[in-house]
Amino acid sequence: MKHPLVCITLRGETAEQVSRDALSAKDLGADLVEVRIDMLWLREERVPIEKENDDNYGDRNEFSITQNFLDVEDVDIKTDLETISASIDVPLIFTCRSRDQGGFFPGDESQRTEVLKEAISLNPQWVDLEVSINPGIREEITSIIGKETKIIASIHSNEKTPPPSEIVQDVLDNQELGDIVKACYITKNRTDGLRIFEAAWELKDSDTDSTLMGLGPGGDWSRIHAPLLGQFMVYSTTESGWHLAQQGRINASDLKTAWGLLGYA
Repeated sequence: MKHPLVCITLRGETAEQVSRDALSAKDLGADLVEVRIDMLWLREERVPIEKENDDNYGDRNEFSITQNFLDVEDVDIKTDLETISASIDVPLIFTCRSRDQGGFFPGDESQRTEVLKEAISLNPQWVDLEVSINPGIREEITSIIGKETKIIASIHSNEKTPPPSEIVQDVLDNQELGDIVKACYITKNRTDGLRIFEAAWELKDSDTDSTLMGLGPGGDWSRIHAPLLGQFMVYSTTESGWHLAQQGRINASDLKTAWGLLGYA
């Protein structure tokens, strides 16, 4: 059974942290890595939550997380991108997600466009462009993309997971915007996860390369069963912990273990 590409989304709020996580991702056998450029403007503060003895929690540490954002000009994006690009020797995806798309970039769309153009000038193997980007801006960005860089046309919905037929239509309607269509939906429960699974099953014999996933409970089903569903790529992480399943995410090592146990290896 053919395996999808395993993409590890790198962690870190500085170029140095991202570069270090890339080494961990390579050790875990990543086929490619995603750099979330927008996270370079994020600074998270974690404060442990004190709990009384509770057998339901055991020894797990929980944190209160405060998110702070730098101003656009506080990040030397040209230098940071050059540092990251030079330190990574596996295929690379550059993504810069706006805050209304669930990301952290603090500037406006014209500023984000300039960041994406700076990233593209480094000739990455992939660049992520949301399908919601203004057509004029999309044309401006794609006009400078060389033949060596492929496009991920990404769909990120903050609304409830639609029926499988609508997910399939989302993918098919946007297949001309990229070399692969990525569709990600918020999942509230396993029923939502099953909708994404069903959509991926319907698309598995199509000519469209796609990757479908959820963020929330049940969102990892399409990742775990990606080889069965004929997914082109699966997003994972070097992060580990009990919380990942509730977020619909999965550690790269755990993903490959699951594939082996399920006979997908």
